[in-house]
Amino acid sequence: MRVDLHTHSTASDGTDTPAELVRNAAAAGLDVVALTDHDTVAGYAEAARALAGPGVRGSGLALVTGAELSCRIQGISMHMLAYLFDPAEPELHRERELVRDDRVPRARGMVAKLQELGVPVTWEQVARIAGVPAGPGGEPGAAAPGVSVGRPHVAAAMVEAGVVDSVSDAFTSEWLANDGRAYVAKHELDPFDAVRLVKAAGGVTVFAHPGAHKRGETVPDAVIAELAVAGLDGLEVDHTDHDEATRARLRALAADHGLLATGSSDYHGSRKPVRLGECTTDPEVYREIARRATGAQPISAV
Repeated sequence: MRVDLHTHSTASDGTDTPAELVRNAAAAGLDVVALTDHDTVAGYAEAARALAGPGVRGSGLALVTGAELSCRIQGISMHMLAYLFDPAEPELHRERELVRDDRVPRARGMVAKLQELGVPVTWEQVARIAGVPAGPGGEPGAAAPGVSVGRPHVAAAMVEAGVVDSVSDAFTSEWLANDGRAYVAKHELDPFDAVRLVKAAGGVTVFAHPGAHKRGETVPDAVIAELAVAGLDGLEVDHTDHDEATRARLRALAADHGLLATGSSDYHGSRKPVRLGECTTDPEVYREIARRATGAQPISAV
């Protein structure tokens, strides 16, 4: 069984539509794929419909619904993967909307900082890449439902401008990393609140890429221990941003605190050079995640 529990679609900052993502997961030989767009569930319905469509129907592929929640603690940005929660639960829904509403002003702020640094990118360029619709005057307006703007869209504009060679190269201290010169903060959840809200919505929480030092400062192990006590379910251990030493350390940390250890591709389509299923989760860990969830259950192709 091949299980990939961290992927993105065009509902946030991936390049595959939710339906394309599901079809590509089936073509890649996955048995389980989780759709975890940033702070949104906008891709759920399309992804679920694709399970009954060409290339997927009869494959047995299971879709895990989820989201990657934006969090911050001690001034450090972090991401929390939330699986199989009730998307209609009002308090968690309200927090996701607050984050989403802050994305366009944040992206505009990053563009302004880049321009001050002499980088020839524009908001119109970023909006086109992200699919933000034009307002009444023809200028890009606020994001419509189902459209999200994130740092990868700004990074893609930097690639177009020839400033960096790849989206990943933009996520450094020189540019868009959490401590970068052009970084702009947005509304983010306290991770303890995120754990509480997701659990109240019947979901399961996993700390995404906790050892990804290239993205900026990482959360101390002591905070992870406190999150475990507060109900955190797992750590994303096997991830392309983690070297072997980091994976070994995180696996030991997970064991010490009774946390599940997951693995995922963090697939973004053509935006990042990562393949679906490049890192995977042990089937028994996946089954435990599904067992713990009460807000939703995986949906299987028939």
